[in-house]
Amino acid sequence: MSPHDIDRAWSSPNSGHRPPGSAIDHLVLHYTGMRSEEGARDWLCNPRSQVSSHYVVFEDGRVFQLVDESRRAWHAGRSFWRGLTDINSRSIGIEIANPGHEFGYRPFPDRQIEAVIGLCRSIFARHFIPPHQVLAHSDVAPDRKEDPGELFPWEWCAAFGIGLWVPSAPLDHGEAPAFGDEGAKVLELQTLLADIGFDVPPSGVFDDTTETAVRAFQRHWRPALIDGRADASTLDTLARVAAVFEASRAS
Repeated sequence: MSPHDIDRAWSSPNSGHRPPGSAIDHLVLHYTGMRSEEGARDWLCNPRSQVSSHYVVFEDGRVFQLVDESRRAWHAGRSFWRGLTDINSRSIGIEIANPGHEFGYRPFPDRQIEAVIGLCRSIFARHFIPPHQVLAHSDVAPDRKEDPGELFPWEWCAAFGIGLWVPSAPLDHGEAPAFGDEGAKVLELQTLLADIGFDVPPSGVFDDTTETAVRAFQRHWRPALIDGRADASTLDTLARVAAVFEASRAS
């Protein structure tokens, strides 16, 4: 995407200075979750909202820059990923126009995703953001957020180096560790979730935090069924995602 394709006529006051020495090495994808894309853009530029993003991408592919990349936009909120608790200071945030689960969640148009891919690739030309640090808002804030949701085409984006993807294992409806269970299998599950980046203490008890992280994982990497159960499909997919993440970090 050429810089000339980005509309910079809109500007959000909801931003601040990045801490000195902060690397820009994470990218967080969101959906707007509002009835209209224009209303979402306006809200992100409204000082009363106390939220913003660096970019917003409309369904027709138009891209608006609201905050300069050098500044800390207020998009991730209370969040966590691999020990990092101030995601905003080290990330670029992209809001993708979609009504979201509350107002009629729907597939993202191809032209919109093509614009997102072009925008991400232009960002990568300016900042080194490894694939394992391209994340969903629901990854870094699983107890609060569902966006960009299970309809977002992560596999398509990964084909262009935007995020990581492995094919999910076929669904399995057999018995699986679930809320309230305890033991070695639960501990293994928690360890894998934490290895990827989720804030899941390895207690060996399938608690609320673990179930929330499993749902977030499924929403991103096993979207066919989001139920919070660690079935064989989820565990198999989780192990392969963890291996791909480890390889990405080592490269």
